[in-house]
Amino acid sequence: MARYDTKQILINNYSSTNLSMAAETNENHLLIIEDDQGRKEFSLEHPVYSIGRDRECNIRLMSQFVSRRHATLVRLPRDQNSHSYYYRIVDGDAKGKPSSNGLMINGRKIPAHDLRNEDEIVFGPQVRAIYYLLRNTQRLGQTDSSEYDITLINPGMAEELEDVGE
Repeated sequence: MARYDTKQILINNYSSTNLSMAAETNENHLLIIEDDQGRKEFSLEHPVYSIGRDRECNIRLMSQFVSRRHATLVRLPRDQNSHSYYYRIVDGDAKGKPSSNGLMINGRKIPAHDLRNEDEIVFGPQVRAIYYLLRNTQRLGQTDSSEYDITLINPGMAEELEDVGE
């Protein structure tokens, strides 16, 4: 198996990340986990998440086929001058120790991946996650007036208008 430096993967572009950066964008990052106990949804807002079966993990996976510290999620900025960001998933813990079974992302076994909408991550048999990037295209405080334009027509009114035209 090829040896890779998880720390380097995590740190790549990481120095420019402001870890206290608030989610000032109209994006929501969602991770839906399916494991031995069913389905759970996690709204991603923090800069780093540990994923695994260890009780101390931020996102706990319930399966004997998952490593104690199976993967790490890291938030990184999309652009230098943007409040938009993305998450990178890395196999193993933040110290560089890989998981026993690795990660399958979209059907390929890879050590790290920059997550995109609807990516599927398989941690082990019957343990998977789907990542969603939900974008709100409308700016806060602004509404489209057509959104509230509701016209109700009574069918009897249409007949009355036809009678007037005769």
